[in-house]
Amino acid sequence: MALASAFRLSMSFGDTDIFSDVSFDIGAKDKIGLIGVNGAGKTTLFKLFTREYTPASGALSLGKDTVIGYMEQHACAESERTMLDELLTVFSDVIAAEKELSEIEQRIGKQGADNAALIARQSALLDLIDRRNGLTYQSRARAALRGLGFEEADFSLPCKLLSGGQRSKVSLAKLLLSGANLLLLDEPTNHLDLKSIAWLEDFIAQYTGACVVISHDRYFLDKITTRIFELSHGRFFATDGNYSRHRLLREEQKKAEERVYAGAMKEIHRIEGIIEQQKRFNRERNYKTIASKQKSIDRLEKDLVRPEQADKAIRFHFTPTLTSGNDVLFAKGLSKAFGDKVLFSDVSLEIFRGERVFLTGENGCGKSTLLKILLGRERRDSGKITLGVNVKIGYFDQTLAELSRSEKSVLDEVWDAFRQMNEVDVRRALAAFLFQGEDVFKSMRALSGGERARVALLKLMLSGANFLVLDEPTNHLDIASGEALEAALSDFDGTLLIVSHDRYFINRLATRVLNLDSHGIESFTGGYDDFLLALEARRQNAPQQPKKAPKENAYQKQKEQNSRIRRTEGKIRRLEEEIDRADAQIAELQKTLNAAAADYEEVLRLTNALHEATTAQEARMEEWEQLNEELEALQ
Repeated sequence: MALASAFRLSMSFGDTDIFSDVSFDIGAKDKIGLIGVNGAGKTTLFKLFTREYTPASGALSLGKDTVIGYMEQHACAESERTMLDELLTVFSDVIAAEKELSEIEQRIGKQGADNAALIARQSALLDLIDRRNGLTYQSRARAALRGLGFEEADFSLPCKLLSGGQRSKVSLAKLLLSGANLLLLDEPTNHLDLKSIAWLEDFIAQYTGACVVISHDRYFLDKITTRIFELSHGRFFATDGNYSRHRLLREEQKKAEERVYAGAMKEIHRIEGIIEQQKRFNRERNYKTIASKQKSIDRLEKDLVRPEQADKAIRFHFTPTLTSGNDVLFAKGLSKAFGDKVLFSDVSLEIFRGERVFLTGENGCGKSTLLKILLGRERRDSGKITLGVNVKIGYFDQTLAELSRSEKSVLDEVWDAFRQMNEVDVRRALAAFLFQGEDVFKSMRALSGGERARVALLKLMLSGANFLVLDEPTNHLDIASGEALEAALSDFDGTLLIVSHDRYFINRLATRVLNLDSHGIESFTGGYDDFLLALEARRQNAPQQPKKAPKENAYQKQKEQNSRIRRTEGKIRRLEEEIDRADAQIAELQKTLNAAAADYEEVLRLTNALHEATTAQEARMEEWEQLNEELEALQ
């Protein structure tokens, strides 16, 4: 049974058609990547799943047991709630049910109360709580946050103060607890560092339900997907396999469509030639032939599928205005701290002409700060930096802070930076970056993140720099624009230093990977996969730590430790048996309560007994969790 099915689904806004004739089924364990350029309708399709939008035609139906969990790009960014309270919104129905149960208990038996109705409602609420495993939702919420790497002290942090990666993890935790069997994830890797992305890949791989993921991260799509859905020019394409296989199949499909179209057009032109010839004869039987041939053309045109036009892509080329010396950048002993928080220390690096160096590390380790220190935009606490001869730096800031946010037009933003150019040349350059016609007069304030990134890249291209320092340049770009940037940087006859979490991008370009942490920086030759292999080889070949000489009482201490472990394991085992027995007792009480709906006194007695049993069970669950934490610490 499919979790969701679409049949000839179409969507439009006003006179603008977004997509049409979309049909698919989603199986119980499908892992689907949803791709397409910005504006193709990917998020719109998600909102059809959630019923926020209604299709213009066709239908999207959900299975009777389908539960959707939707993770939006900017979830809980402005929430005033704490991290834990935000997570507990998943159980808002349980919390509301508990509150209503408490009110019902106060009203039952009082003068004028409709006891039968109250008891019926009480039974329904208890059933809801049971279905949602409501007795343990508090402990499960805390356990989920700890599993995602948060500490207890983090639980009280307001969501609006969390980093993008932290908010993404809170959103994922909500999905974990939602009971959903169909996840809709909109750009889930945005703001996550490589370690967190790897965690997300493992989570999706182990997830027992289905998921549909909107993403521009090609490496991520290759790792997690079993199918790809693509929206392109209003049409829908689906293939089995990951992103790389989809790309190959789509290229073959496009070539096949072009061959069929060319053959059909050749045949149409041949028949049209016959028609023109018959018209010149101007006889009655010739007109019968003309009508017959025109029907042949009509049949061909009816089934004719025009080949898909290639998406408009950025066209650019980075051309240095001068050649730097062989030594581009040297740094030694750099350190940086903010108050008591040390970002990094003893960072030393050397970059030579023609190298393509990528800087990686966990979020918060100071990658962007290090770039700014190297560029003289941030003060360092210690160390020395030496820039090579004839080095001309071009900088791309991931925050795009150097671009205007005023009413200044796109044309003036670029022209003001390069006054030596005339208007025709500036507009030609803007057209290469997809700003055509009236688009050049758009205000900078009104641009999307992707449009602002294109303006920043254009200014970078026009700068003529020979040392490009780029901080997350692909963050706001769709796949087509990211690939155009890759091609331009691949042809660049200069030096690159790039911060990126895009592993596909790193593999395509890197000659060296620098990994930054609080203790310094380490260099690895090759791309991202080479970096992973080096780390794995190091882990496997790491020498065993020499065993310390046992202290005089080591044996006795180990014996006591083992004894404590066994005692704790025994407590857990006995408690689990109690929990199982209590579950059976609660189920029996619930069954008896449902059968005794007509006997008010019996219902009241059973209700009180059920409340006492569930309260005791919740206490057992909390004790079970504490004992497991103690056991983990002992082990």
